[in-house]
Amino acid sequence: MLSIDDLDTPAILIDVDRAEANIARAQAHADRHSLKLRPHIKTHKLPYWAKKQIAAGAVGITCQKIGEAEVMADAGLTDIFLPYNILGRAKLERLKALHGRVTLSVTSDSMETLAGLAATFTDPGQPLQVLVECDTGMGRCGVQSASQAVALAREIDKAKGLAFGGLMTYP
Repeated sequence: MLSIDDLDTPAILIDVDRAEANIARAQAHADRHSLKLRPHIKTHKLPYWAKKQIAAGAVGITCQKIGEAEVMADAGLTDIFLPYNILGRAKLERLKALHGRVTLSVTSDSMETLAGLAATFTDPGQPLQVLVECDTGMGRCGVQSASQAVALAREIDKAKGLAFGGLMTYP
């Protein structure tokens, strides 16, 4: 058997029992409070652990980048949320291709982001879910007022290939 002293560094070591207990504890907390858990994969970035989270009861996963979401989709994960504004033709085309493979939702916090989404997603039969990102005090990103959130939600509603999916904030 390999000893820890025999490992070449750097090396990644995972305490599987502890990781599985953490997944179970997070899901139990969500269940106790009737919350739908959608964990962010930014820590592990591994389909193996994302599938463990889904098996424990998570409704889907959150990925920060399109590339991460593509890897997860390739591994069979089917419900993915991207909480980062997507800009640029190449990324929007990748997003559209991904949307054809999985249940996908994204955020928008500006008319500029929304314009790109509306121009890319035009099929009312398969609308892209778009959540309005709201700044609730962290000063990171998101619309700054309720009136801005309402205005953006109304624009989402007007776009034939988009569907208003709710509000999102980074607490």
